[in-house]
Amino acid sequence: NRNPWGLMRSFREVTGSLDDCACDVETIDTFNNEQLFPKLQKLLESDYFRFYKVNLNKPCPFWKDNSLCGQKNCAVIPCTPVSNEVPEGIKTNDHHNMYSAEANQECEKAEKLGAVNSSLSEETRQSLREWSKHDDEAERFCVIDDEESPDSQYVDLLLNPERFTGYKGPEAWQIWNSIYEENCFKPYTVKRPLNPMSAYSGNLPDLLPGQCVEKRAFFRLVSGLHSSINIHLSARFLLDDNWYEKKWGHNVSEFQQRFDAQLTNGEGPKRLRNLYFLYLIELRALAKILPVLQRPSFQLYTGQSVQDQQLKLQLIELLQVAKSFPLHFDETTLFAGNKEEAATLKEDFRLTFRNISRIMDCVGCFKCRLWGKLQTQGLGTVLKILFSERQIEALPKSSNSRPTFQLSRQELVSLLNAFGRISTSIRELENFRSLLSMVR
Repeated sequence: NRNPWGLMRSFREVTGSLDDCACDVETIDTFNNEQLFPKLQKLLESDYFRFYKVNLNKPCPFWKDNSLCGQKNCAVIPCTPVSNEVPEGIKTNDHHNMYSAEANQECEKAEKLGAVNSSLSEETRQSLREWSKHDDEAERFCVIDDEESPDSQYVDLLLNPERFTGYKGPEAWQIWNSIYEENCFKPYTVKRPLNPMSAYSGNLPDLLPGQCVEKRAFFRLVSGLHSSINIHLSARFLLDDNWYEKKWGHNVSEFQQRFDAQLTNGEGPKRLRNLYFLYLIELRALAKILPVLQRPSFQLYTGQSVQDQQLKLQLIELLQVAKSFPLHFDETTLFAGNKEEAATLKEDFRLTFRNISRIMDCVGCFKCRLWGKLQTQGLGTVLKILFSERQIEALPKSSNSRPTFQLSRQELVSLLNAFGRISTSIRELENFRSLLSMVR
């Protein structure tokens, strides 16, 4: 009973200019698919960006969670502590590998001695003090796992890809219902269905009458993230599972159920437009972080010096491409009114998104939890960057001076991988358009 013509009509609604910004869908499609996507995918295959440290065993802080997924496709295969999968430079320097190579070398010497002693230079001791409080400069918009916890493990993201796991139903619906109903700015007059079998089960309504631009933007970011995840699940769907192989691929019917205008009461195209809005926000953050990562003291440290230098050049090249985008989102339109009201709204913005990041520990499917935590952390890092403009502009000229803005390795890895997911979603839309044209 699926009509591909209806979905093609829905795609025709996802064209032209986007609300709240001066960009259009077609410009994003061309820029992403032809210029940025190939470079980004190559970067994410590197050792530095493929290994992500995460605690998947944190208890749900909001309700008693007895609904862990027992399906084998929900499982995550972590890196074993005794293996050589994770480069030694990442494991031994995870808290301070964003800084100068010279400082890293002195830190390694100190760790071998068991303590930081008086033979270390004042510059290095200052660097160590910076590493211990690098989060003080900008308040985070998400909760980040304690990497020192024995429950935190490295995961190879390439070996644990985001795809359909079979996790669905009331348990999965409870997660999104909690996000939209309790932790997302929306008019109180808008009622959202609680029944996971209702017509809106693929996503939630996108009705925003009378909202200020900040709250409207927040909702669109969450909706865009939800849409992106649904695209991934539809594009890497388990099509066949037998004794000798599993076949993953595009499920047009699943995609149609989530985004066809007729099957979603007209909401499907709005969800896809919110995906493009999210893309613009994350792309803007990549452009703005360029001055921070261009500094000579910044290193992508894995312990393999030649590869590390080459990888930094690749990263800078990618960020320069991001900066070259002609129609960037103007984040100065947010929180631009009365200073006191803007400050209050910004704090609400931050606390609300932190709460959403905590909800990810309630996801019953471990693979869904992994990618949910990574993508919310990535989006939280995006917001941290966009709302730290003064700190970034005030970066000192000398590498010996304390930076006014810094990112941890976890933040950088989540930032690039989260944007990788959004970029992939934009690319997959082109694939679904092609598949639908073949059906016609």
